[in-house]
Amino acid sequence: MVQTPDDLPVFTGMVELGPAFGQRPGITHVLFDFDGTLSLIRQGWPEVMVPLFVEMLPRLPGESEVDVSRLVLDDIMRLNGKQTIYQMMQLAERIRERGGEPRDPLWYKHEYLRRLEERICHRTQGLAASQIRPDELLVHSVRPLLEHLQNRGLQLYLASGTDEYAVKKEADLLDVSRYFGPHIYGAQDDYKRFSKKIVIDRILSSHNIGGEQLLAFGDGYVEIENTRQIGGLAVAVASDEANNGSGRFDPWKRERLLAVGAHVVIPDYRDAVALVDYLLGIGSDSRRTP
Repeated sequence: MVQTPDDLPVFTGMVELGPAFGQRPGITHVLFDFDGTLSLIRQGWPEVMVPLFVEMLPRLPGESEVDVSRLVLDDIMRLNGKQTIYQMMQLAERIRERGGEPRDPLWYKHEYLRRLEERICHRTQGLAASQIRPDELLVHSVRPLLEHLQNRGLQLYLASGTDEYAVKKEADLLDVSRYFGPHIYGAQDDYKRFSKKIVIDRILSSHNIGGEQLLAFGDGYVEIENTRQIGGLAVAVASDEANNGSGRFDPWKRERLLAVGAHVVIPDYRDAVALVDYLLGIGSDSRRTP
């Protein structure tokens, strides 16, 4: 745990603060990513996408399977947070630059979604049949944070690179739609009509607020970078998705999200209420004593 300001709360878990971390009492709006930040329904999606890319990619002379897997993983995770189609466009470009003839990126997207559905259908079906409790497939302790933010009167937004129809369906299954109301956004068939940057710009312009009034939570490059670019506060959720509630960082996420400028890195939300109250300048009995 890294704590530098003397008035920070005493956190119960791991909270890592970047050099630009500081209080933002003027925060009025909060943006959340979905997969890996709120939802664990799609946990394990890289284990579907990486083998698909490896299967489709022509080999170069002397290239090992480890080299191919590392290449496609870097391509995939660099675009994590953007609409899925961008990852498929990257795959098509890799195939083309290796002398192959790629299919339309939409074909790769549909094939990926077909394979992913096979992996996760037991989760959505279990939620729909009330055989799985929604909180079992939410990142640890996020619901108390959502309720706390809502009770504080902050406006919550949800933006995901996953197709919007799927995000809305899964948000309903997880019983989190009520925190966001009409402000749930996701990928569109016309991919140029949606991006997290577009959502952020819309928040700022429609409410006539400055970037310093936005707080964002995410586990992908895109939302962290977009938030930093407009002067917002970016909290990276380096969630250990396969071991929800472990309290440990996913080291791959942590390293890369710090590298793109995250102000704070947390493994889950066990300390998020105290952290947010500190950011907003709200007093707490849990403040450390001198």
